[in-house]
Amino acid sequence: MDLLWMAEAKMPRFGHGSFLVCLESIYKKITGKELKYEALIGKPSTVTYRYAEHIIRHQMESRGWTSPLRHLYAVGDNPMADVYGANLYNRYLQTQAQVNVTAIATDSQGKECPDMKKDSAVSLSCVPSCHSILVCTGVYNHHGDMPADCNESMTETVFHGHRDFHFDPSLVEASHVVRDVGDAVELVFQKENWKRE
Repeated sequence: MDLLWMAEAKMPRFGHGSFLVCLESIYKKITGKELKYEALIGKPSTVTYRYAEHIIRHQMESRGWTSPLRHLYAVGDNPMADVYGANLYNRYLQTQAQVNVTAIATDSQGKECPDMKKDSAVSLSCVPSCHSILVCTGVYNHHGDMPADCNESMTETVFHGHRDFHFDPSLVEASHVVRDVGDAVELVFQKENWKRE
């Protein structure tokens, strides 16, 4: 739900988050009511990061990789969408408790299957953390040298997030700030002790 995004343009442009703002305003003007959402999909929603984790796991399985997924790294150029979402997902991972799921397993005729456990603990994710990596080549551009303090001016920024996300200044503070995506990849290799082949 980026309000702003940037690619080859010299200035950030409106993203699909601006469409939501317009839609909400028009809806309220016509109906007199706030537009209610069943779910919000896109950054910074944790649903988006859970789906990304699912896709990564699927790719690992399809390639026959058996090593456990130890960490997620989210690389982005927008503190209000990319970093906020990665840190929100990291908070979710940190506070996630195992969920007790009660399921009644039945066969195709509706009879209970005694072989299936009815109560079991299910973890929605086994990844312990999601690290946010902010690159300085897009929406966030520090104009020149890297900041001495990686969080410099981050908490003073106006919140561009969706109205259903309450602003938490700690969530716009990136775990790491690097110059570009290449440096982000190098950082991940370093953190994971991977060697280039």
